[in-house]
Amino acid sequence: MYKTYFRTKILMSLLMAFVLVLSACGGGNDEEPASAESEAPAVEEPAQAQDAPVAGDPAAGEKVYQTTCIACHGPDARGIQALGKSLHPSDSEFISERTDEQLVEYIKVGRRIDDPLNTTGIDMPPKGGNPAMTEEEMYNVVAYIRTLE
Repeated sequence: MYKTYFRTKILMSLLMAFVLVLSACGGGNDEEPASAESEAPAVEEPAQAQDAPVAGDPAAGEKVYQTTCIACHGPDARGIQALGKSLHPSDSEFISERTDEQLVEYIKVGRRIDDPLNTTGIDMPPKGGNPAMTEEEMYNVVAYIRTLE
């Protein structure tokens, strides 16, 4: 009985860890940012020009991407089915039509599963599930995304 109790505790701990990892995966999509009901900011600014200077450090952003975003958006940022969308500007109108500031605001709040624009059925938690992510790191991730072909 004592062994069963500890096996159950270990199994439950592993299950909780798995759920936390999955909950950190994105639900972003190629449509407008979240509605007012989901607490995402309204985005009505003009799209970023193709040749606008990059606001962050793409190399530093890639490092953050590799530790925070890769689980749902994949090692090539092309997305993982039912977890996260492609982040390549050529694949995503959502990415290509927004300014760096708009994307950073989106990363800050994420997209809840109950948002009607969520097409993955998975939450994208605020800051990609990394509460320690700074605004500078978010700009760096956006700068990295802008370099993807």
